[in-house]
This record gives sequence, C-alpha cells and structure tokens, in this order.
Amino acid sequence: MTLRLPAALSRPFAARRGLITGIAKVFAIIVALPLVLTPIYAFVPPVSTLMLWSGATGQGMKRDWTPLENIAPALVNSVVMSEDGQYCSHSGVDWGELSAALDRQGGPSRGASTITMQTVKNLFLWPSRSYLRKALEIPLAYYADFMLSKRRVMEIYLNIAEWGPGLFGAEAAAQHYFNKPASKLTAREAALLTAALPNPITRNPAKPTRYLQNRARNIQARARAARDYVGCI
Repeated sequence: MTLRLPAALSRPFAARRGLITGIAKVFAIIVALPLVLTPIYAFVPPVSTLMLWSGATGQGMKRDWTPLENIAPALVNSVVMSEDGQYCSHSGVDWGELSAALDRQGGPSRGASTITMQTVKNLFLWPSRSYLRKALEIPLAYYADFMLSKRRVMEIYLNIAEWGPGLFGAEAAAQHYFNKPASKLTAREAALLTAALPNPITRNPAKPTRYLQNRARNIQARARAARDYVGCI
C-alpha cells in the first residue's frame, strides 16, 4: 500500500525540497567557479570579487593590467619579503605561520596568509576576516599553486591587490601615488607601496606617516637581501 500525503501537506514539502535543491545548485556553482576559472587565469587577466564589488557599489575601479616583467623587481622583492618570505618553498600554504597565527587571540590575521592565499581570497572570496574564509583559502591556495606557476600567481597578485579605494594593481598604484609606471618604481617607493598593503584604504604611500616610513625602511632593507627568496619568480 502506498502512503500519500494530503495535497495541503505535500505542497509545503515540495516547496522546501525545491528550495533545498536551488541552494544546492547555487553552492555547486560557487564551488565549481574557482575550479574552472583558475586554469583559465593562467592565460587570461582575471577580475577579482573586490573589483566587481567596487564597480557594483559605484566606487569605480581603476586597474591597468601589467605583465610582471614591466613591474620593478624592487616591488616583487618587497612584497615577498614583507608578505610571504617562504613563497618559493611552500605549496600555497605556510603551515608554520598559519598555526602560529591561529594560536593568537583575535582570530585569523593577514599575517597567516601566504601570497597565494591572498590571491585566491581576492579572486574568489570576501575581504572580512573569519575562520570560514580562512578554511576556504587553504584548498583554493593549494589548487592555485598546483595549476599556476609561482611567477603567474605573483603577476596576478600584483595586478589585483587593492592600493586604495577603487585602485587595483601595481601599475594603477604607481601612476596614482608617484606619477610613474610600475617599471620605474624606486626601491623606496616599492617599499612604501608594500607597507600600505595591510590597510590600503587608510595608508597613503605618497604621504606616509612616521609609522609607514619606518615600516617601509624595514621592508626596503629586507628586500635588498631577497636573493634566493625570490628565485622561483
């Protein structure tokens, strides 16, 4: 004997089932997008979620895609030595730094993120800090490190990093703050741009505070000793 629900009860059940199915489809698309787009980004200049949000909210978006060979090596050295000293030796995630950061109070910090993790976060995720976002960064970073060369990850990172409201990428930042192309940045200018990265909305590399000047001085000194740390780039 087949048990059938009354029509009045079956309609809400069908609606809930349809809602669950719809949510599952949306989730599947969200998961599939990075898997599909990451290999494409090996050849195509990407647009990050933050860029899309900046444009959608009317803030505007300024970005001039620039090949890595047209970006001053001083900026590459500064970013690696400041943001991710083990960039060339890990596979997307630096578990030593991540474990130390998670042990500290206040939740996951920018310091726990490798350049690869920051890249996938900028490309596919949201900016606010949370353990959920950090957990999503990890498999995405491993996947990006597997699919893309270290040089390409760095090229993408330097072209999608935010350096001010609606200001994305090294070329736009160099033009905006120093009136020159990214290829002509001095070691000092590169260090100032790097020092602004943790909080680009409030830090102005062209008008650095004493704190920003001191931070840039330390970054510049470390960048001079980059050598093997940037050998994969």
